[in-house]
Amino acid sequence: METPTTAVAGGVLVLFGGALLFWCAAELRLRHRLRRHGVPVAALVVPDPRPAQVLDPSPLLSYATLPAVGALDGPVESAAVLARPRGRTPLRRSPQLLPGSSVRVCYDPSRPAQVVLTGAATAASLPLDAFWIVLGTSSLAGGLSLLAVLMR
Repeated sequence: METPTTAVAGGVLVLFGGALLFWCAAELRLRHRLRRHGVPVAALVVPDPRPAQVLDPSPLLSYATLPAVGALDGPVESAAVLARPRGRTPLRRSPQLLPGSSVRVCYDPSRPAQVVLTGAATAASLPLDAFWIVLGTSSLAGGLSLLAVLMR
């Protein structure tokens, strides 16, 4: 490769790999925080309202938030929330996540629409998380090696 092409390719790979690793770390940290410090509740998997959303591998969940104590207003009423969980993107839904089934989730009390699956459904996202981390690491390593060849 010519010098400008090597520099551009190395820079693009370093930026892509670094951004992907940053996104993976932020997403894993968020899901870990929600599982550890979120409010655990039972959620019901509901059918998707639009036909185009049926193919979305992440299920639509309905759950009620628990009453919380507000800073100045006293108790805050519970509310029903419709949300999709973070971190679940297989090619198709597993049988445990068909409409009508009940699953355990944890949500953030300050942002109730931010929810994550807990229990056995947690392990299903591990292979895809590992794929994104390996892709980011290899892109970063490839970009750094191209830039190292350029510096020689």
